[in-house]
Amino acid sequence: MRKGWRACQSNWTGTSEKSNAGFANGGIRTSPQRSLNSVKACRWRFTFYLCIFCYGIRFLWSSPWFWDTRQCWHSYPHQPLTSGLYYYYIMELAFYWSLMFSQFTDIKRKDFLIMFVHHLATIGLITFSYINNMVRIGTLVMCLHDASDFLLEAAKLANYAKYQRLCDTLFVIFSAVFMVTRLGIYPFWILNTTLFESWEMIGPYPSWWLFNGLLLILQVLHVIWSYLIARIAFKALIRGKVTKDDRSDVESSSEEEDVNTNTKSSCGNSSSNGANRVNGHMGGSYWAEE
Repeated sequence: MRKGWRACQSNWTGTSEKSNAGFANGGIRTSPQRSLNSVKACRWRFTFYLCIFCYGIRFLWSSPWFWDTRQCWHSYPHQPLTSGLYYYYIMELAFYWSLMFSQFTDIKRKDFLIMFVHHLATIGLITFSYINNMVRIGTLVMCLHDASDFLLEAAKLANYAKYQRLCDTLFVIFSAVFMVTRLGIYPFWILNTTLFESWEMIGPYPSWWLFNGLLLILQVLHVIWSYLIARIAFKALIRGKVTKDDRSDVESSSEEEDVNTNTKSSCGNSSSNGANRVNGHMGGSYWAEE
């Protein structure tokens, strides 16, 4: 059972022993250089997500709107832009722009479209909220999305390092945090204040519709990713092992046939393609971002 789990989970990151053997014999799927680049990118995202989440929690802990979301709309739009708010926004915006551009320079993935929509919505929200001085609610949205992203990157790093038990534990923690933050806190805390409290305190305004439209797009993506994560967990429970990640970490190119063959031989089951985020944010973007 453990061997089957490892064989299937190695397909998520493209670092299975069969892949390396295939490379040595000329049947290329994932080159050592590409795997090394993936590890470097994963370490960078883990470092950024962890640091920016800690910064966000430290900054928001002393902010009144963290404890009372109605403060997000108090005296709006005449709210001061502090240096802490400014740096928080600039760092997040720069990071998501880098993710947006890297999609076009990296190998095209199966989840390219959904990731593109996510990055576009995230950049649009950050830019739009900054221009309209909705930075208070913006900081809550960014911090909430960063809460689970670093856990996913940590699980991927553990998988690369072949610490399987640590990887399993981190993925379970990530799944729980993701479900709670994206399907619980986000709609009942964030959307509640942007849809209802803002309407009550300052009334509808022209940009209100666009702002909430982008937030609702993110919620739809949250539901899709939660479904895919739940499928992985459900398969693990009923089969005793995890099949290929439904969000797919595999390149969508001529290598796809080799990947499908390796997946069937390792797991004994075929799997659907699906798509991914990560947070991202929402980026998000989960195993598929590798």
